Amino acid sequence: MDLSQALLLFIVLAPGVVFSVISLLWLVGWVPKERVLSATTGIVFAASIFALAAISWNVGAAPVVIKFRDWFAVGQYDFPLVLMADRLSVPFLGMTVVLSGLIGQFSATYLHRDGGFLRFYLLLHLFAFGSLLAFAAASFDLLIGGWEVVGITSVLLIAFFQQRPAPVENALRVFTIYRASDIGLLLVVFAMHQWAGTASFAGRFPQLTGAQAAVAGLLLLFAAAGKAAQIPFSGWLPRAMEGPTPSSAIFYGGISIHAGPYLLLRAQPLLAHSGMASALVIVIGVLTAIHGTIVGRATADAKTSLAYASLTQVGVIFVEIGIGWTWVAVIHTVGHATGRTLQFLRAPSMLHDYHQMHSAAGGELAPTGKHLDSLFPERFQLWLYRWALDRGHLDTVLDRLVVDPLVRLSRVFAKLDGIAFGDIRSRREEAAISLQAGSGVRGD
Repeated sequence: MDLSQALLLFIVLAPGVVFSVISLLWLVGWVPKERVLSATTGIVFAASIFALAAISWNVGAAPVVIKFRDWFAVGQYDFPLVLMADRLSVPFLGMTVVLSGLIGQFSATYLHRDGGFLRFYLLLHLFAFGSLLAFAAASFDLLIGGWEVVGITSVLLIAFFQQRPAPVENALRVFTIYRASDIGLLLVVFAMHQWAGTASFAGRFPQLTGAQAAVAGLLLLFAAAGKAAQIPFSGWLPRAMEGPTPSSAIFYGGISIHAGPYLLLRAQPLLAHSGMASALVIVIGVLTAIHGTIVGRATADAKTSLAYASLTQVGVIFVEIGIGWTWVAVIHTVGHATGRTLQFLRAPSMLHDYHQMHSAAGGELAPTGKHLDSLFPERFQLWLYRWALDRGHLDTVLDRLVVDPLVRLSRVFAKLDGIAFGDIRSRREEAAISLQAGSGVRGD
């Protein structure tokens, strides 16, 4: 293993190692001080930034690839453990380590003396590990691992303030939608192995037929739309604002919401073979951008307004990907993630500044957007406002088509598990009674 490979391995594994070590120490009764946690976080991500800068010089010539042994192999199927840093993954890796380090330092003050301080930092490191694993994976097989880690940490941070029922309920709702959309990613991995014999990014995308490329592209779009809160999955995004402001910044302003565009960027060669899939990516992006713009203007709080602004920009990024402007989408993603994260972190101060400006102006700050309102008749404006207040009715659609069916299905499986475990438990009890009776007879 050369120096570049060692540095890439360090970048990906460092947050996961910190999470594992601190978790094990906590299990044996040691709770680190806040200064220790924040200092450790700063050192890890600062070192990762320097390591990534070092390997970036070699990426221009050839990707940095680390090949491990297969996790497992069954017949013709194998699960390769391969990490890769190339021109596409390096910007996303850099975005992750920089923004995670920034959030770590900001949260040291924001969550000072909070009862969940340790829990937040553990989840931050676990999230960073999942993101880095997803962005550095060299196949869809391994990308799923990081993808799922990002999803579960997102859900746990939405439910961070677990003493209140609303964050927990909204976190479970988001988890349900994640589970539904992730089916697309699982199916596309199965399809790629069946049709091309591999799910590697350097594999055989060009060998897929038009119909196969269309099916794979649509499945990837389904998974990416769910993670990026694109239509029709946009309804879960405002509910995700229940978490702390730093987690909202890194998830829905910075990294997590851009995992969807990264998935499509990785599959760009596949999308290029299917005009229908590319066209649908553009349509979804346009509809989401319009939806986010309209609903964002009717939101009543700063974090939700910023969330819908993120939604709008990610919709535009989807359009750029569908058109084929790969590097425009990459630059847009990195710039938007950085700017939006800073906006989320500054949201409380922004409200304070706005109130000061409002008072200084005597309560006469001019509203924006009047030139747009004048383009529509008053009746249509009222209808559009009501539609925006209900967030495009997407909550209702998700409840009826996704959340409620999955909840009912999970309850059925829970009952089946209860019956199965009940039978096993009763058999064990009967066996124990018979053994006791038999030993009693022998003792007599």
